[in-house]
Amino acid sequence: MGTFFQELAKKLAERWITLLAVPGALFVATAGIGIRLRHQHALDYTRLRTIVSDATAWMARQPASSQAVAVVAVLLAAVGVGLAVQALAGITRTIWLGPWPRLLAPLQYQRVKSRRRRWRTRVNHRHTLQQTHLPASRTPEEQHQIDTAAEKVNRLALAEPGRPTWMGDRIHALETIAHNRYGIDLSFAWPRLWLVLPDTTRTEITTANGAFAAATATASWAWPYLFLGALWWPASLIGIGVGATGWVQARAAVTDLTILSEAALDLNGRSLATALGVAEPDQLGPLTPTEGQQLTALIRKGR
Repeated sequence: MGTFFQELAKKLAERWITLLAVPGALFVATAGIGIRLRHQHALDYTRLRTIVSDATAWMARQPASSQAVAVVAVLLAAVGVGLAVQALAGITRTIWLGPWPRLLAPLQYQRVKSRRRRWRTRVNHRHTLQQTHLPASRTPEEQHQIDTAAEKVNRLALAEPGRPTWMGDRIHALETIAHNRYGIDLSFAWPRLWLVLPDTTRTEITTANGAFAAATATASWAWPYLFLGALWWPASLIGIGVGATGWVQARAAVTDLTILSEAALDLNGRSLATALGVAEPDQLGPLTPTEGQQLTALIRKGR
């Protein structure tokens, strides 16, 4: 057990350094430069070199105790910024997944309305192609047109949009598909389904969820740089770059997470129904809507 806790402490220290200290120290250094340069000398390399040289020379003149205090102060500032960014990660996640706060309700309504209109237009176009090019006489080129139209629908959303963002609609689509295909209220069923999933499945989903959390943490570092951009505009460019990087990573992670979660429901929904006595142990295949509705009624307990 002593070895276990030593390894755990080591991993926690590495994670602390990775998530807080290093990016925090980079921001503190950037902030120190930006505050000195301001907009007037934003790209003045000569002035920047002078600032760095003066800071280095000042540090070298200090006694060892003062240098240690300065290093500790920088580390504390870095950790403080890191903790603030962790708090801002909740805002980042809400912006990406929704629903948005009441203050942004009008904007959310317009976004959802626009996404629904675009999605329905694409679905109608696909249906028109399917009705025009009947399966019996459909050529490969016509099938390609239908497949392309279907791809455009799925690229926007896998079900009718209900959130203001693409990532939010990936989660919303998972909930919608679970309800429409299986009659399951996933918000109540998922915690119970998780307990009957095989270890390999849970590991895959946990990994995807961890990737999304890491992407959220990365993108959240854009906030302090954007705030610093009010004093030194190059910081805004850094913030945009960091935010875009996290956003791209988050889209990929959400895609993996929702695909794996839907597959877990397809393959293990019956295991949950069997465990709760809704389905017979000798039955095979995905849940039927009737079984899903019975399962939902059982786990909701009238709520």
